[in-house]
Formats: sequence, structure tokens, C-alpha cells
Amino acid sequence: MVSKEKLDRINALARKSKLMALTLEEKEEQRNLRLEYLENFRRNFKDQLEHIHIADDGEDEDF
Repeated sequence: MVSKEKLDRINALARKSKLMALTLEEKEEQRNLRLEYLENFRRNFKDQLEHIHIADDGEDEDF
């Protein structure tokens, strides 16, 4: 899970980028933080999908 501090930093950089241009270092930091966030999101989402079990009540329905 991405820490609260990292999420706060992602948001701070996003707000700053709306007001002014980010430095090259800030752009790189923003890119790395976003990649980390997305990797974490995808991993958690995949884990959730892998643990879904569909229960069949035995009734057939026409679709």
C-alpha cells in the first residue's frame, strides 16, 4: 500500500502543476510516485479478482 505521505506528495505535485510548471526533478518524482501508486492499485485489484468466488444456486436462467 502506498503511504499517506506519498499520496499527499502526489496530490501536492498535482496541485502545484496546475499553478506553475514543475521542475524536471519534480516531474520525475511525480512520474515515479504515480507508477508506484498504479502498480500497487493493479496488484490489489488483481488480488481481489483472484479471491472472488461465484456461487451457483443451481437454477438455470435464460439470458
